[in-house]
Amino acid sequence: MRIIFMGTPDFAVESLKVLVEAGYELVAVITAPDKPSGRGKKIQQSPVKTYALSQNIPVLQPPRLKNPEFLETLKGYNADLQIVVAFRMLPELVWAMPKFGTFNLHGSLLPQYRGAAPINWAVINGETETGVTTFFIEKEIDTGKIIFKEKLAINDDDNAGTIHDKLMVIGANLVLKTVKAIENNDYPQTEQEEFEALKPAPKIFKEDCLIDWSKNSKQIFDFIRGLSPYPGAWTKFENTKNGEVGNLKIFDSQIIDTNSTSTSGEIFTDNKTYLHIGTMDGLIAILNLQIPGKKRLGIEDLLRGYDAEQIKIC
Repeated sequence: MRIIFMGTPDFAVESLKVLVEAGYELVAVITAPDKPSGRGKKIQQSPVKTYALSQNIPVLQPPRLKNPEFLETLKGYNADLQIVVAFRMLPELVWAMPKFGTFNLHGSLLPQYRGAAPINWAVINGETETGVTTFFIEKEIDTGKIIFKEKLAINDDDNAGTIHDKLMVIGANLVLKTVKAIENNDYPQTEQEEFEALKPAPKIFKEDCLIDWSKNSKQIFDFIRGLSPYPGAWTKFENTKNGEVGNLKIFDSQIIDTNSTSTSGEIFTDNKTYLHIGTMDGLIAILNLQIPGKKRLGIEDLLRGYDAEQIKIC
């Protein structure tokens, strides 16, 4: 089959790589335009583009997917199948073009966690299981007929980053399984169930990452790991000595006490080995964090050069 692959970040590279190594004909890759990144604002190409060029696969980077010239170019490739992994929403003119249609790899067990951040929200909500789903793209986002699913357990020591990396590999294998099934014309197409308890997975913005210390320890623990390592949960703090106010990013924590009578947001530290913060029902130990102007550090490394007794959670 003639295949066009659409994707942008590292998560998508593994799926593209699996298809290339399996010998499939990738006639083109579509990815996001190059953009400035980092402090120096150097122009960076997407991970998918970097890999595609290394394999001599033609790369298209249309700013607009409805652009007539792009649509004409896309049509000229005469693809049998299009595959989408971590790209953007497609217009019908694009997804309906190939004779076998277009399927998407989604980082959840659909219909749960439809949206842009399924991995983060599954961990934030304290789920013990997640997975990946391949489905045919239709007009409503993430609602098309399901082809295959693959489950993955979420352990207490997982965060969004570890689940991302595990699903990246599982998802790539599921993409390959899906392509083989379509190629053999032997694949299920299961309608997604609609029920009241569906959980959304909307895009996460900075303001969504603010920790609410009035919640219980389990909720805060899941919130922190569900946003680690990116975009990162944060809390407002004040340095009572110099009046400095800023945002404290927290990447790793541990529930250490569920029977404490501490006040939510209250800080406890020996200024050497631990920093604990009160929650609704106990204490959270902060294990890895970043204060403004400093690099990310383990708590003991931070306390060697910073007086945590001066910190007050705002």
